[in-house]
Amino acid sequence: MEGGISDLILHGGKVPPHLMKRMIGLSEVIVDLMVEEFGPEEVVRRLSDPFWFQAFNNAIGMDWDSSGSTAVVLGILKRLSWEKEWEFLVLGGKGKNMLKVKEEAEEAGKKLDIAPEEVFQFSKSSARLDSALLQDGYDLYVHFVVLSRKRWTVVQQGMNVERKLARRYHLTDENRPWRNPHSAVSGIRGEALDASAPVAEKMAEISVDLINEGPSRVMTLLKVARAGLKGQRRLTGEFVIDPRAIRYYYPVRPSRQLENALKKAYEFKPSRKEDLLVAPGIGPKTVRALALISHLIYGYSPSFEDPVSSPLDPFAYAYAVGGKDGVPYPYDVKTADKVIEIMKEIVMKAKIGEKEKAKALARLGKLAERLKRGT
Repeated sequence: MEGGISDLILHGGKVPPHLMKRMIGLSEVIVDLMVEEFGPEEVVRRLSDPFWFQAFNNAIGMDWDSSGSTAVVLGILKRLSWEKEWEFLVLGGKGKNMLKVKEEAEEAGKKLDIAPEEVFQFSKSSARLDSALLQDGYDLYVHFVVLSRKRWTVVQQGMNVERKLARRYHLTDENRPWRNPHSAVSGIRGEALDASAPVAEKMAEISVDLINEGPSRVMTLLKVARAGLKGQRRLTGEFVIDPRAIRYYYPVRPSRQLENALKKAYEFKPSRKEDLLVAPGIGPKTVRALALISHLIYGYSPSFEDPVSSPLDPFAYAYAVGGKDGVPYPYDVKTADKVIEIMKEIVMKAKIGEKEKAKALARLGKLAERLKRGT
């Protein structure tokens, strides 16, 4: 299971230092074992699964439902991945740190022997996907890229202040060219305009054709489509088209800003629907305008289904060492410390070579000593 969405409650605050030390320690030992046993590609793959990510989050003691878990977990893994020889790296972050992906990709490219420009394009298209093609009311404020030589994942998060919720998105390079990228979705169903859904494929193709006809043509068709909205009610007052569409279509108006955005996209000369993820000028308003024209004039609409398919189980995997906020019980420091020792036995039973086994045990021993000293 790879790719998907998880909804979280919008929380503030910070992790106390004494708990953060344990979370870092648990993260290090768990990922150490995974890299030894399965390799870095498997770690990156599992981070693309929203359910596995939540289980990992709970195992190290973060709250099951906190919006801060995304930044904390990936912040820890970012720090460790650049310090250790795990052969995968975490880029980006929260707020202004999201913008560091481009420069960090340069260094990551040298370490992992991958093309920095491809990493940046992957990052950019992922952000575009969940801010413009999928419009679900959440504004992105967290963006991480996790890279190994063979597998890439983007984990990003949006905020809905009105609903007091955050939504985490997991996207993997294996889903490119973004065929049904939002699978395995767990959360609270809301409203959305989704131009990335499989049913919106024709609408996306028409959007590319419209862009290549030039801004003037699009603006003319937009006026026709807007006029058509007035005739979309039956005598009973019901809308002929999906009522959910009206929320996204009625605010769309011809403007100089929209025309300039369409001009930028036209100059890019997109040739396929995937180009909508990288062409300049393709923001939420542009997508809504193109969707309105495609829907009312050509008969092909985006999806208006929020890509949430199953409820979130709040307590799955939440009983390992407790939670920072005391749910399902207060963080158990002694148990967290003991986990390091228990992991030694797991390493002994792992099917790895004696040399690798000895190295893993040595690292775990040093880590256990550091945790006992509180360093």
